[in-house]
Amino acid sequence: MNEDKEVVLVSSGAVGVGLANMGLVQRPKQIPEQQALAAIGQSQLMTIYQQRFAMYSQKTSQILLTHDVLTYPESRENVLNTFNELLKWKVIPVVNENDTVAVDEMDHQTSFGDNDWLSAVVASGIDADLLIVLSDIDGLFDKNPKKYADANLISEVTEINEKITGAAGGTGSRFGTGGMATKIKAMDRMINEGRKAVLANGKRPSIIFEILNGKQIGTLFHKK
Repeated sequence: MNEDKEVVLVSSGAVGVGLANMGLVQRPKQIPEQQALAAIGQSQLMTIYQQRFAMYSQKTSQILLTHDVLTYPESRENVLNTFNELLKWKVIPVVNENDTVAVDEMDHQTSFGDNDWLSAVVASGIDADLLIVLSDIDGLFDKNPKKYADANLISEVTEINEKITGAAGGTGSRFGTGGMATKIKAMDRMINEGRKAVLANGKRPSIIFEILNGKQIGTLFHKK
């Protein structure tokens, strides 16, 4: 925002923060328990973001979404108008799935399934120029770099084919629901819509600035 760029942050972590708050080490399997932890963690998560962004004189806002909100035309228009107003006011929207109500078992679909897909849906809705997805590895590799020392980084992808989906096999962390496969699904949407996306390692604090300054980092996804 200080560089005159409009930023929307899609963040998971509500359940993870709730786990830490309750002194738990393993994500529970029962949906009511997961939703209760999300309710505990979400407010604390936003407090963390408010404090951190305030250090840079930035204001934040919270937008909790479910799949059906962006499916029905009227509610979709309303939430996109909210995004536009917040960005106009130079307030950073912090987006998360509303985990306290979003479950696949409900009569109508409310869950995005993971925040990788949610980020792609939001990027599409607000007509974003670039989607940056941060992971715990340096990008998409031809095989799992945590298992194989000879794994090679794929610097550019213009099509999601069997080779790419095969390289993306894997599961997420104990705190989250996404893995590399869900990220590739999100990237496929970006490519099909003609948008650019970068998958990179989020552990280095300067990574976003470097990407925005045009440095070749991680894996770039784009249409030919």
